[in-house]
Amino acid sequence: MRRLVQLGLLLLVAGAGWIAVTQPENLPFELPSGPTAGSSNPGSSVPSRPAPNGTLTDAALNALVARQPISVQALRARKYPGSALTVRNTLRAGVNYSRQVVSYQSDGLRINALLTVPNGTPPKGGWPTIVFNHGYIPPAEYRTTERYVAYQDAFARAGFVTLKSDYRGHGSSEGEARGGYNDPGYTIDVLNAAASLKADPRVNPARLGLWGHSMGGQLSLRAMLVDNSFKAASLWAGVVASYDVLATDWNPPAIGPKPTLDRLNRRYLRALSPNALLRDLKGRPIQLHHGTNDAEVPYSFQKALADDLRAAGQSVEAYRYEGDNHNLSQNLSTALRRSVAFFKANL
Repeated sequence: MRRLVQLGLLLLVAGAGWIAVTQPENLPFELPSGPTAGSSNPGSSVPSRPAPNGTLTDAALNALVARQPISVQALRARKYPGSALTVRNTLRAGVNYSRQVVSYQSDGLRINALLTVPNGTPPKGGWPTIVFNHGYIPPAEYRTTERYVAYQDAFARAGFVTLKSDYRGHGSSEGEARGGYNDPGYTIDVLNAAASLKADPRVNPARLGLWGHSMGGQLSLRAMLVDNSFKAASLWAGVVASYDVLATDWNPPAIGPKPTLDRLNRRYLRALSPNALLRDLKGRPIQLHHGTNDAEVPYSFQKALADDLRAAGQSVEAYRYEGDNHNLSQNLSTALRRSVAFFKANL
């Protein structure tokens, strides 16, 4: 999976017209032409070449980034109507909540999801709700009712509605699974899941949060920056470092030099990352959990996001679990208890 991510990030670079160069003052390539996103002049375009010193202005770089479908800017320009939640199958109930496989519409695709709803009469305005975003599972192996059972149960027992989306192309959901890092599809599914929940009378749309694990951490962070109605997010072992860090520091080769980026490519990938827009959170809190012995996603990614959040003046609480793995198996009950308390305080 990590090699696929690195390849995807390199494709993002290539798709934007960038190439690795050793002498940025002599760049032989052309940047994409066309209208500048967000420009007041529809006929304007990104300059076809960098400035003589091998740089782009911030405005030109941001316009280039905004044309990439995965960018937060491009995702903000889309609509997320969602749909009514359609019950596909009623499952055995939890201790104090119901469980159903439901579906909703996203980009014209039917996406399945696992919905939990607390028993009893909802509080005034509806139940607080968590959009639950799972990590990478091979799409053909994915099943709506498998994995993350204890995680979702902890939030459901605590009185939260939860919705765990399959994402497109997973299990029996429609569409093509194209990954969560260089394609916007999964993020679009998360945002349409949220829109579907907001329309449900059992849900309080003003008390909406995100939980994400691994790849789901990246999806959650991006979704929170697109939709201001998300009040808080708890991210576990998230792939949440900036894209330039992911391209060079995720699973580097055991032998030989670590991948490198020239100055322009690093600047471009940094600008494309959700991390570049953290000031837009405007104080909405983020909670982070990560084990130091995570063999899938390095602990340094949590530290990178925490540093970025603090530099952006945002609220963050970060938990480090010494020696624990990607699923926080040794500290699961502690981490879940902390996440439940976090959502109770912030939703």
